[in-house]
Amino acid sequence: MFFLHNNIIHSRVHEELSSLQTRGNNHSEILEASFHEETIRHIAMMEARTDTQVILTKPDGTIYMSSNKVEDEMKKIMKTVPKNIPHTGLILEDDWKNATYIASISPVTVGNKITGYVYMFQTTQKIKDLISGLNQHFLIAGLLSLMFMIIIIVFLTRYVTHPLIEMSEATKRISKGDFSVSLPKPGKDEIGELGESIKVLASDLEILKNERNEFLASISHELRTPLTYIKGYADIARRPETNSKDREKYLGIIFEETGKLSKLVKELFNLAKMDENTFSIEKEEVHLLPYFQGIIEKVSPALKETQMEIVLECPDHLYAKIDPMRFEQVILNLLDNARKYSEPQTKIVVVVNRINGAVHMIVQDEGKGIPAEDLPRIFERFYRVDKSRTRALGGTGLGLSIVKQLVEAHGGTIEVTSSPNVGTTFEIIL
Repeated sequence: MFFLHNNIIHSRVHEELSSLQTRGNNHSEILEASFHEETIRHIAMMEARTDTQVILTKPDGTIYMSSNKVEDEMKKIMKTVPKNIPHTGLILEDDWKNATYIASISPVTVGNKITGYVYMFQTTQKIKDLISGLNQHFLIAGLLSLMFMIIIIVFLTRYVTHPLIEMSEATKRISKGDFSVSLPKPGKDEIGELGESIKVLASDLEILKNERNEFLASISHELRTPLTYIKGYADIARRPETNSKDREKYLGIIFEETGKLSKLVKELFNLAKMDENTFSIEKEEVHLLPYFQGIIEKVSPALKETQMEIVLECPDHLYAKIDPMRFEQVILNLLDNARKYSEPQTKIVVVVNRINGAVHMIVQDEGKGIPAEDLPRIFERFYRVDKSRTRALGGTGLGLSIVKQLVEAHGGTIEVTSSPNVGTTFEIIL
């Protein structure tokens, strides 16, 4: 604003000086065209009614005509006339700050001979009044700009800086494990989106922390149970008083629990590979009818023991691009669950079909079903509907979690519907 102020003042003063010199040049040209008493009198009368004053002098400096009284300050300026004044005239006084007048001089040349000089004077008070008004406008503009800047700073502090500081403190607390962050209600701008993202991040991290703790607790329990069996029965089997029949029985239990332990470690290893995205899926075009027939043959002996029937409904022309080995793990897990949680002499139905370009695979049983409150959590790791963890039904609690991840790795989805004492239906859509 200081730079702009100085430029405007300089520009206005230059305009006033140029205007004064131009006015003197105009009078000079008129006199050069008609140097008569009437013309001189007419010029004097014109300038007498303006805020400028014209003085016409002879070449020797004698005053020939003046539109108003000649002041001493004017005479002092007229004594400083340089030699060789150009025909376009020049400015004699331009110090508007200290001098009383600004002044210009224009020569009057008639017949290649200077016959006089036209002096133009204008009081500097007009320029000072103009500058004073300009200063007032700049002062008002400066105060308004300052107020506007203060408002902007307050706005930025309140609506930008302060929320960012709170978000910074929140992220520090999150990094230290405190996920109970409380941020002000965010707006709909980028800062609001950032605040909402931090709140979601804190919520997700808290859920992840709780899941991790539950996961570790579940692993500890799952490992402790078979190890307790193994240690206990191994201790009994090694006693001298244990007969060979009981020893065989106890060794069989140890072998069974060791198998469960091995299965648990294997499934944990598979889940770890899935989480790290190192679990490879190698898809190939698979003819589904013989593929499912082969899987059913593998589970048929176990189903015959409980007098259960399995029915396959699959068109002969149906193909799908899947990883045969990984997907077999999915179907076997679902069929094993259907066998475990169904009564003898019930039926399992496997339906495979193509609907609207997608392959639908349904595994439906007539078992005890899943309570409605447990349905949303059955794909969680170590979550079991049967909380008893009996040796007869006690799996690892990882099977359905692995099923879900394998189906999603194939680009598909899995859904479940169930009614207690009616049955459960799992539907895979690829």
